[in-house]
Amino acid sequence: MSVTTSSQQPSAVTGEDRSYMARAIHLAEKGVYSTMPNPRVGCVLVNGGEVVGEGWHERAGEGHAEVNALAQAGEQARGATAYVTLEPCSHTGKTGPCCEALVEAGVARVVYAMEDPNPQVSGRGLDHLEAAGVTVSGPVLETEAWALNPGFIKRMESGRPLVRCKMAMSLDGRTAMASGESKWVTGPSARADVQRLRARSCAIITGIGSILHDDSSLTVREDELKLPNAGLAAAIQPLRVVLDSKQQLRPNAKVLQFHARTLVVSARPEPDPVLAEAGVEQMSIPGEDGRVDLLKLLFELGRRQCNEVLVEAGSALAGAFLRRGLLDEVVIYMAPKLMGSEARPLFELPLQSMSAQLPLTITDMRAVGNDWRITARPDPDA
Repeated sequence: MSVTTSSQQPSAVTGEDRSYMARAIHLAEKGVYSTMPNPRVGCVLVNGGEVVGEGWHERAGEGHAEVNALAQAGEQARGATAYVTLEPCSHTGKTGPCCEALVEAGVARVVYAMEDPNPQVSGRGLDHLEAAGVTVSGPVLETEAWALNPGFIKRMESGRPLVRCKMAMSLDGRTAMASGESKWVTGPSARADVQRLRARSCAIITGIGSILHDDSSLTVREDELKLPNAGLAAAIQPLRVVLDSKQQLRPNAKVLQFHARTLVVSARPEPDPVLAEAGVEQMSIPGEDGRVDLLKLLFELGRRQCNEVLVEAGSALAGAFLRRGLLDEVVIYMAPKLMGSEARPLFELPLQSMSAQLPLTITDMRAVGNDWRITARPDPDA
């Protein structure tokens, strides 16, 4: 992701550069729950060995990280070095190009963590800076910067969002009793953690079976987030996507309430007239098996600028995503209890032999209250 188009040799990267970039990445993390569909970006301005300005992108349509840092620095931005976690933008959207703002402020050097993954933008902001005589260095802490925006990067590169599936299970791998009863498998700390997964997601996908049984609202609840900026996070509710191939959803379902957006997707060509009369947005995305085409659904969500999508569903829909290779990450909350052999499994995977198993690579495991959270990614090459 480094710059290859410039004829100018970038200055050497120092340990001090890495330290200031780490601070910029920390600032960018403040936007994890609020910047969508924009990327999370942080900026630090340093002049004469002193930090003169800091900024981060809080929400779409408002000032970018560079603009906020420049506003704080004022005249001290002239001759300063800017540390930015993502290549300064070169296009005009709801705000002006950040690369031009840096040049106009008299910034002497820009250190970037990674290039913009948007193929229509990538490298242009850096080229603009160099053409204006600004020294450009990077990438610096590129891996850490990538981790800030995995969904934005995937959408830019593939047209699809990052898909994360959340499941809760007992120690013996069960998610619900045979009757469907599942409240509560895990404890309050794990449920608060799930709220944070929802808050960082642009959309939540569920199936009609889960809605009919649990009548979930699938909203982000401020009082359960346990975050210092919970109000900001809860103010941006994710799109709730209900897969309802047989059009069973009724207007009084909680998922259609609470002033949050809902999209009902079916495999039938005609919309449900009852939901249409209630003003519910509907879409038909039929697949070959008479169910919703999951891949086409993800491209539709990418078109709607969804960066990260959370699948909160039962074993059948979760298993369908997994079998089709559409999951980027699996987050499993494991409770220290046994639910028995008659209870429902984690994923519906009708595998018949060891050779058919689906390998996962565990990337993180930690205690969450009295439960454990296991984060893994499907690894087809394992």
